[in-house]
This record gives sequence, C-alpha cells and structure tokens, in this order.
Amino acid sequence: MKSNQVRIAIILGSVSIIGIILFQLYWVNQTYNMSEQQFNQRVQIALYNVADKMLAFNGHELPNENPVRQISSNYYIVDINDIIDASILDHYLKTEFEYQNLNLDYEYAIYDCETDAMVFGNYFNPAEDNVRKQSRKFQKYDEFTYYFGIAFPTKTMFIIKSLNIWIISSFVLITAIIFFAYAMYIILKQKRLSEVQKDFINNMAHEFKTPVSTIGISAEVLFDPEIVKDHNRLKNYAGIIADQNKRIENQIEKVLQLGKIEKDRSGLNMEETDLHEVINNVTDSFTYTLKETGGHIDLRLDALPCIMVADRSHLANAIYNLLDNAFKYRRSKPEITISTSRNNGSIIMEISDNGIGIEKKYLGRIFDKFYRVPTGDVHNVKGFGIGLNYVKNIADNHKWKIEINSEPGVGTTFQIIIPAINK
Repeated sequence: MKSNQVRIAIILGSVSIIGIILFQLYWVNQTYNMSEQQFNQRVQIALYNVADKMLAFNGHELPNENPVRQISSNYYIVDINDIIDASILDHYLKTEFEYQNLNLDYEYAIYDCETDAMVFGNYFNPAEDNVRKQSRKFQKYDEFTYYFGIAFPTKTMFIIKSLNIWIISSFVLITAIIFFAYAMYIILKQKRLSEVQKDFINNMAHEFKTPVSTIGISAEVLFDPEIVKDHNRLKNYAGIIADQNKRIENQIEKVLQLGKIEKDRSGLNMEETDLHEVINNVTDSFTYTLKETGGHIDLRLDALPCIMVADRSHLANAIYNLLDNAFKYRRSKPEITISTSRNNGSIIMEISDNGIGIEKKYLGRIFDKFYRVPTGDVHNVKGFGIGLNYVKNIADNHKWKIEINSEPGVGTTFQIIIPAINK
C-alpha cells in the first residue's frame, strides 16, 4: 500500500471515529438530560401527592401554590404548612415512590420549629429494610414553618442504570475504536516492515553486485591464455577473486549470525572466556584493513583479571561488528580505541572511534533491525543494517548492558558492561 493511501485511510478513519464519538457523546448527554428531567418530574409528582395526602390526613387541603421546590439536583423541600407526623410521612413516601417506580435510596428530615433545626427522619434503601443513618446535613429555610426536606444520594447512579442501551452501545463503540486503532497499528507496522524488507533487498543486491561483477571480470581475464605467462598478473587477479569471495562470505555470515541468534536465543555456548584474548584475536583480523586505510587501533586493556562467562563465538562477532562499523563510518584515517576496566565486579568494555558520529535523533533506532543511519556526504558505506542489531541481541541474551554515546563530527563510543568472574 502506498504512503498516500495509508495516510488518506488513517485521516478518513480518524475523522470518522471523532465524528462517531462526538455523535455518541451528544446523544448520551441528551438521553441523560431527558432521563433526569423525567426523574425530576416523577419526584415532583410523588412529593406533591405525599403533601396532598398528608394534608388530607390532617383534614386540610393543598393551597394553590405548588408545595414542592427543587433546591438542588437531588434535594427537595416540601412545604406542607401543617403538622407533620413522621410515621405517616414515611408511609406515604414509600407508597408514592413505589407507585412512581422510583426504586432508589432516599433520606429525609423534618423541620422542628421548637428546636429550629432539621430533625433526621429516616434513610430508606429499597434493597434492604429501613436503615437509620444520616449521610448529609439538611439545610433549613426560614421562610417555611412546617416542611420536610428529602434527598436522593444515589440519583446519578439510578439515572445511569436506566441508560443500559447507551452504555452497551458506548462499549461497542469503544471496542470498535480499539479494533480500528489496532488495525491501523498493524497496517503501519506491515508498511514499515515492507519498506525495511525492500531496503534490505536493495542493500543486499548492491552489496553483492560489486564483488560478483569483480569476480566475473577477473574470471574472464583468467581465461586469457597469455595470462599464464605473467605470474604476477595471474597472482593479482587470483587475489582479487579471493578477496571478493571473502567479502561475500562475510556478508552472508552476518545474515546467518543474526538468524541463528534470533532462532535459538537459549542456545548460547556459555563458557569461561578471556575477554582480552578475544579482543586481540579480533583486532588481528583487521591487520589488512588497517594497512589499507592507514588507521590505528589503540588497546588499553586494563581490566585484570578479565575472565567472564560468554559464548566466545558470538562475543567475537559482536566486537568484530563494532570495529567494522568504526571503519565503515570513518572520516579519514580511523583512530579506534578499545579499553577495558573493572568497576564493582563488572568489566566495562568501550570501543571508541573518530568517525562521522550519529545525531541524537537517530540514537533511539540505532539497534533496530535493518535500520541504517543516514550518512550525509558519506555515500560509499554499504551494509544491511543488521550489525548493531546483532550486537544488541548478543548483549540482551547475555544480560549485558550496552550504551552508546555519539557526537556528529567527533565520533562514537559503545560501552558494554559485563559481569566478571573474580579469579
């Protein structure tokens, strides 16, 4: 899928999801408000009927003015303007709320003019019997003489429970959004992997094209009968073929190394290993490269003793890859320093170079498989982008800690902290 197509799909999908979410929120809010209005109306009717029956019980009639006043979202005042019997009030409240299907907790208090205070009446829970407890302080009003206040502490939850269909639809919507986000993640991941695979194939083709072409040209020259008479020329072309063949073998070995360590992460051949011995063996293999580039490797092996437990082969390959990178990304004559030291029972190995360095914005991806840092003016650097990923895998599988510090134009330092054996 092309980048523009993916971008358009994500934008359209995101706009659609935002629209659906806003639409859902709007209707949930509207439904909640409507349910709250219905609740308030039912409470008003129930309390009006309670006031009417209370006055009728006392032999009086309701005045023309509505005695029910809503003070807040869940608090009401009922001005009966007559004597209030708590037991009669309790009975009428239960009856009217049941009739209005208001099956939720409520509590009420009656104003006592003698003490000039709201006297707690009762707390009613439909799921249980009457429970005498008080959860709030009832406010009194001086303009009334005989009245009671009633509150609904669970009003919000009662209304929310009535919105079951909207809660279910919201859950379905959230699930769909999560699925869409996951699908987008998979699409972007597959797109990135596809681009990485494409870059890897292109890099591999370019990496093999030059040595194969060189071997082909050298082989054609060797078919010339006259070349047998020129031993120096024959030896030169034979050396070219051998060098290019070795180059191909090294590249294939890198790919195989990475595949091996990823396939069998637990198959490390752990053994006591002398780190300094491995470092010396690896640096010896760069003798020809040092002569060719005019570079220098400075060894500062101060960690004594330097015995560790590791897979010797993979350790050597990791050091080789770090040195190979130092030579690839050089500015002029490579100056490389390999140092070891001990700190709190660990061996610290550092490999520093004076290369082109790496910008901070690339350091977070430096160990990703197939990732290659843009090299700016350096166009002759070849590779698959698997060397540092292999080093990171080796470090992780050995439970080593690896860090990188780099400054563009100055160089790069890799630091590996390895548990040591005291011997």
